[in-house]
Amino acid sequence: MSNIHPTAIINAGAEIAADVVIGPYCVIGQHVKIGAGTVLQSHVVVDGHTTIGQNCQLFPFACIGMKTQDLKFAGGVTYAEVGDGTVLREFSTIHTGTKEGEVTKVGRKCLIMAYCHIAHGCVVGNEVIMSNSAQLAGEVKVEDCAIIAGMTGVHQFCRIGTLAMIGGASKIRQDCPPYMIVEGEDAKVVGPNIVGLQRHNIPAENRTALKEAYRLLYREGLNRSQALERIKYEVPDLPEVRHLVAFYQQSTRGVT
Repeated sequence: MSNIHPTAIINAGAEIAADVVIGPYCVIGQHVKIGAGTVLQSHVVVDGHTTIGQNCQLFPFACIGMKTQDLKFAGGVTYAEVGDGTVLREFSTIHTGTKEGEVTKVGRKCLIMAYCHIAHGCVVGNEVIMSNSAQLAGEVKVEDCAIIAGMTGVHQFCRIGTLAMIGGASKIRQDCPPYMIVEGEDAKVVGPNIVGLQRHNIPAENRTALKEAYRLLYREGLNRSQALERIKYEVPDLPEVRHLVAFYQQSTRGVT
């Protein structure tokens, strides 16, 4: 294939679409699948049972599908998946799962910037942005359209909600609610992510309802159960409000 550089090392078992571009010194493992239109620039490593979708871009020294760093790994087959249109910038890393059959998954149209790490068992939704050196520990869940700013560390098993905006250099030890801005070393919710909501065409009525929900949760001195109960009766029953309430109710680590 003329679009594979002669210095690239590709195992014969790899499944690579005909128009994939593979640059100098890339290394592709036996169980790798790469979809049409994807471009690997120089020195990319893709190994393990890894699937890369269509029209992805992998920049130099990205390393995808390597064995988990979790010391509990006892062998077996684990997986990594990257969705269509996702961009993985320089030195980004995505590891396979720990438990037999576990998948580390990154969704469609994500932008994972330089030096980011996505650990074993993480599930990252669609259109997520992780800025430089953001780090996800194991089993983290990130919902669609969230933004995690640079130098942020996320503790294992935490969840980041839909359209949440996590400020730079934040230390995340609990779940971060959808549609909200969270920031700080001792991470706190500072208000609704109004700019993000506007950019994703969330109607004004829905934005107003989320502002009211935020007030009840964080400004009225109520405990969490009281606030959720008042939201039920005082805030319009809109999809974003329902998702926000469900996110709190389903939390196991507590919500920031």
